[in-house]
Amino acid sequence: MKRLPLTLLGVALSLSACAQSAAPATAAKPGAQSKPAPVTEPAYAAGTPEARARAAIRKINPSVSVDRVGPAPIPGFRQAVVAGEVFYISDDGKYLMQGKLFDIATRKDLGEPVMEGVRRDLLKTIPIRDRIVFSPPNPKYTVTVFTDVECGYCRKFHSQIAEYNKQGIAVQYVAFPRMGLGSPDFNKMVSVWCSTDPRRALTDAKNDRPIPAKTCTNPVTMEYDVGRRVGLEGTPLVLTQDGAELGGYLPPDRLRAALDAHAAGKQAVKQGQVEPVAAGAAGSR
Repeated sequence: MKRLPLTLLGVALSLSACAQSAAPATAAKPGAQSKPAPVTEPAYAAGTPEARARAAIRKINPSVSVDRVGPAPIPGFRQAVVAGEVFYISDDGKYLMQGKLFDIATRKDLGEPVMEGVRRDLLKTIPIRDRIVFSPPNPKYTVTVFTDVECGYCRKFHSQIAEYNKQGIAVQYVAFPRMGLGSPDFNKMVSVWCSTDPRRALTDAKNDRPIPAKTCTNPVTMEYDVGRRVGLEGTPLVLTQDGAELGGYLPPDRLRAALDAHAAGKQAVKQGQVEPVAAGAAGSR
């Protein structure tokens, strides 16, 4: 499932807000769904560039939630995260740009560090009891994987779950029914999460084996909302514990290599061997 491209900010933000508000609250039995993850926006003092940036976004769509606003890596602008996208708003609130901002020398996306911070905070809102976990005894790494029971690459990933575990990787699944809230896909995922044995039910669902239809108080709606806010473009989406995006499906050995490289990069930054990306945006994290 792809996010709607935000080529026309006014139209896109409006459609994004409608999509979220249109999620049916009665797709399952009353009380069977959790609510979307609460949005707690930071407070910005009136007259500050951050307040003007948020106000500028609200002029386009008054109902949209702004996850974060802070200094941008370029002077005269603020950097804002809205619905998993990074925007740049001039400090006077008159101009807005949407898209990736690259450092030519390092060839890095300067919006990625702030997105990592947002993802990290959002992942903390999903407790371990609301995840379906496949883990080796002493994992070297832990990843959060937004998954769907119908998508082909989600099924391929899960068919190799034992190999990921052998690579020292613990996989914590969270739900993202890509067909949307209230869809048959959504209802099937609710049944998985409400099962007395969610691990088995998830495996059965991904292998087209029948699972009993069930409802209960469950996190599927909330996790779907978090997926939209972390910038999910398709399932599966693999995130590290610190919010870095490793992409979609990777074979077990390549995922382990990607995690090793990510850990090595963090250690190099910590030891001062390389410059951290987008250091100018540190105040927004």
